[in-house]
Amino acid sequence: MNLIKQLIIIDAQSDTPVYIQISNGFIQHIRQGRFKKGLKLPGSRKIATLLQVNRMTVVAALNELDAQGWIETLPRKGTFIKKILPLLTPGKITEETRVFTIADKTGFQYDEKRIIPIELSDFPPTDKLIFNDGFPDVRIAPTEQLIKTMRRLSKLAFQKKYLMYGGAQGTIMLRETLSAFLNETRGLPSSSENILITRGAQMGLYLAASIILKPGDVVIAGSPGYAAANLTFRQLGAKVIHLPVDDKGINIDTLEEICQRQKIKMVYVIPHHHNPTTVTLSSERRIRLLALAAKYKFAIIEDDYDYDFHYSSKPIMPMASLDRNGHVIYIGTFTKTLAPAIRFGFIVAPASFIRSATHLRKSIDTQGDSLMENAIAELYKDGTMARHIKKSVNLYRERRDHLCKLLQTELGKHLSFDIPAGGMSVWTKFHKADLSIVAQRALKNGLIIRNGKDYDTDKVKYNSVRLGFASLNFNEQEKAVRILKTCL
Repeated sequence: MNLIKQLIIIDAQSDTPVYIQISNGFIQHIRQGRFKKGLKLPGSRKIATLLQVNRMTVVAALNELDAQGWIETLPRKGTFIKKILPLLTPGKITEETRVFTIADKTGFQYDEKRIIPIELSDFPPTDKLIFNDGFPDVRIAPTEQLIKTMRRLSKLAFQKKYLMYGGAQGTIMLRETLSAFLNETRGLPSSSENILITRGAQMGLYLAASIILKPGDVVIAGSPGYAAANLTFRQLGAKVIHLPVDDKGINIDTLEEICQRQKIKMVYVIPHHHNPTTVTLSSERRIRLLALAAKYKFAIIEDDYDYDFHYSSKPIMPMASLDRNGHVIYIGTFTKTLAPAIRFGFIVAPASFIRSATHLRKSIDTQGDSLMENAIAELYKDGTMARHIKKSVNLYRERRDHLCKLLQTELGKHLSFDIPAGGMSVWTKFHKADLSIVAQRALKNGLIIRNGKDYDTDKVKYNSVRLGFASLNFNEQEKAVRILKTCL
């Protein structure tokens, strides 16, 4: 059995446990036919001597192979590689041997144009700088604490149930924790029954809009506005009317004029750090919007996607905290606090609406990641999230100030902007340079920026883009601005 010594290689520097390396080595060579089916293996002591490892490590490796079905132990005979290996070998439907690939198009008819195409993206390249749309710096996210908490919870007997199906609304632990957090920080008088946990704010937006809207219904949204929300409304067959957004938010006077002429089903607003312009909806306009909703019986989707990130002033309480008539559907997310890949958002609404949204959610996504939901709840309870938010706010404020200074001193004659009071990006208008051409030149020089066309309408071409500052440190910002300067 010197073959075992030759074929099973152990890497002492690897993070993979030695017994797993041994079992994986056996599996690899069984698959490749070097260890034949039915072969009798030497005892654990002999294998341990050949591999120069502890016998109990070999016992653990053999137990792993047995559990996976690669070997069997016969009484008074020994341990053998199974003659029938645990490999899937599908049977042929026909004897046809012609090689073919999946067809390019379906053999049946469907309305392909009904699905609005959007620009799809992959994970960002690591060899380029990116002025993103305004995302957190994932390098400072408390991911290690989250993973450790998940690992600890997974070992607790009473947490095992969260590995099963159930909890389409989200775990009661996270909903109760979130309810207390929202009550304390945003004045939302919610209970766990008023909360649905979703896979990010975008799912929450889709669920809420799907329940409220029918094809042909009228939706009011700001312009320039959030492209993904507009896409959702159009995909649901709604007619979107865009109202101008100024330094105090969406124009309520124009909204009232429209309400007097036609039926409005829903108004979509981003009250803090409007996407893309970063302005905040004023208190006076919030109160007027609530009054109009009560008078004309329309729904308000209040998308408060990055409420936690304020730098220059105190935040204004959400409209949902003042809503006494059940018109506001409040949507938030953990994504901007943690990392974009950690897809957790929430809807806060009257209990009847949450029940409907939960039923709809279950029809497209049975449930969320229950174990991670509870781990996030633990991070809120032990203060990890509060500490992380405070550190992030201080860091992002410094990065905002640094980028704005760079833009002003290095590129001031080419562009204009207002320093945002919160959020993670600067809404930047380019004066003469065509932003589409600038974006192409920047890409060739190692910098990714968007071309701004997502914000344009049939009537207005903004030639503007959001320059995200939160995910770039000082050195990276300086490099990005230098590239942008050469392109201009």
